[in-house]
Amino acid sequence: MFQKNDYVIYGSNGVCMVKDIGPLDIPGVPAERIYYTLVPRYTKDSQIFTPVDSTKAVMRPLICREDVMQLIEELPDIEPLWVTDEKQRETQYKETLRTCDCRELLRIIKTIYKRMQERIAEGKKVTASDERYFHMAEESLYGEFAIALGIEREEVKDFIAGKTGQAREMQAV
Repeated sequence: MFQKNDYVIYGSNGVCMVKDIGPLDIPGVPAERIYYTLVPRYTKDSQIFTPVDSTKAVMRPLICREDVMQLIEELPDIEPLWVTDEKQRETQYKETLRTCDCRELLRIIKTIYKRMQERIAEGKKVTASDERYFHMAEESLYGEFAIALGIEREEVKDFIAGKTGQAREMQAV
């Protein structure tokens, strides 16, 4: 069980702080059921109420700084996803985003970045689907990395580029 003031990852909401733990004083909600009150870190004026025993969304502790640094070190070895069918690719992106797994989010970002580069080289536009999932993966991953590293979310890209020495390639990661 998480404690008050813990940072957690809560599904597609990303980084949240546990503001409170206890029953909700809301008509129709059983008084004996215990809830987390979560405050999303990057969404203003928002709260989420979720039962402590719920399994509907992924809820896990944040990655630690050491694990972030390890993932950054392993980044060149993380294989992109290669799914040629557009519908299957989008399904894979959705499923991967739902896992809230940092390594898998890096795979999505790396995959879409490479696809974007290939499409641009062929004189084609980047697909709306790729842009949407790229942004979603970045928001989720960079928000978590920022808290773990003690930096702003906007600084994460440059931090990764600096650590990998691949500033040009990493502009999209």
